[in-house]
Parts: sequence; C-alpha cells; structure tokens
Amino acid sequence: MSESLLSRVGRLVSGTANSIVDAVESTAPDLVMKQAIRELDSAVEDVRDALGKAAVKKHVASQRLAETNKSHEELSEKIAIALRAGEKDLARAAVARQMDLEAQIPVLEKTIADAGDEELELNNSILALQGRKREMSDQLDAYIAQKNAATSQSATADGSADRKLNTAVDNANSAFDRAMKAATGVPGVPNSGSMADDAKLAKLDQMTRDHRVEERLAALEAELE
Repeated sequence: MSESLLSRVGRLVSGTANSIVDAVESTAPDLVMKQAIRELDSAVEDVRDALGKAAVKKHVASQRLAETNKSHEELSEKIAIALRAGEKDLARAAVARQMDLEAQIPVLEKTIADAGDEELELNNSILALQGRKREMSDQLDAYIAQKNAATSQSATADGSADRKLNTAVDNANSAFDRAMKAATGVPGVPNSGSMADDAKLAKLDQMTRDHRVEERLAALEAELE
C-alpha cells in the first residue's frame, strides 16, 4: 500500500464523527457526516483497486517463480547430461544460467511475500473502513433522529402554546359575554354606558333625522315658489 493511501486510511479510521460534528457545529453536521461517509466509500474503492494490483503482482511473481524453479530443475538435468557426454563447456553455460536463476528466486519469493502482506493489510484496511462507515452511519442516523425529535418537540410545543392561547381567548370571550349579559341582558353586546346615555344618543339621532327632513321640505317649497 502506498504511503499516501495508508495515511488516508489511517486518518479516516482514526477520525471520529463527533469531532467532525463539533468542528462544524454552526453549519450542517449531517451534511458533513454524509460527505465523510462518501469519502469512506471512495477510500474503500481505492483500497480495493490497490488490492487488485497487489493480487496481480503476487500472481505474476508466483508464476515467474514457478517458471524459474522449473527452469532450474531442467538445467540440473541438462548439466548432468552434458557432463556425462563430456560437453564441459555446455555444462558450464548451463551452470552459469542456473546461478542467474538462483539469484532471482529470493527476489521473487520476497515479492510474493510482500504482496501477500500487502493483500492482508489492504483487506484489513477494507474491514476497518467498512466498520468505520457502519459506526458513522449509526451516528448519523442517531443525529438525524435526534434532530427530527427536537423539531417534532418544538412543533408540539408551538401547537400547545397555540392551544393555550386559544383557550385563554375563549375564556376571555366567555367572561366578556357573561359580563355583557349581566349588564345589558344581551350576551356579547358591549355596554356603552348607563341607560341615560343610551336615551340621549337616541334623541340626538332623532333630532338629526328631523333636521334633514326639514331641510328637504324647505328645498321642495323653494322649488314651488
């Protein structure tokens, strides 16, 4: 695994959703957590890609090692034949070739071992990232549930406040009706004052009407003259 990918995996696995939420408490923690989860998914894909390359490297090295070992064995047989035939120069060339192969074998073996270790590390990284994703998803679900509960509670509180206000208004109206009925005998009709004030206002209305009648009558009389 490359150092950058290893560092990235380490950062994502060691990070905590709570620290992310705390860092952006004044903005949108749920959006940041979703982004962090998407980054985990992206990292998993990158690790899987690296895992595929490590598997190919191991497979190629394994094939090469098998071919090298086979060639080494075949050369051993040829060296024996050449020596029995007195072809020392041929045997010498075969031995030289065999030694070249022997120098390659430990390198190939190490490549295979390293690729195997890398595969193990990458597989563990995938498991760690997937586990971290599940953890963050649970934390995100908990955060959203808490947020929804708070919103619902706020709405319930607002509704309760509205109901209390409506009740208070109804109670006030009922009290007003009772007071008006006691004063005037008619529920809900405000009392303008005493009975004497009502009589004065009625007399003023009648005087105004009589005045208008007199004005029109005078105008008609003027038209007839």
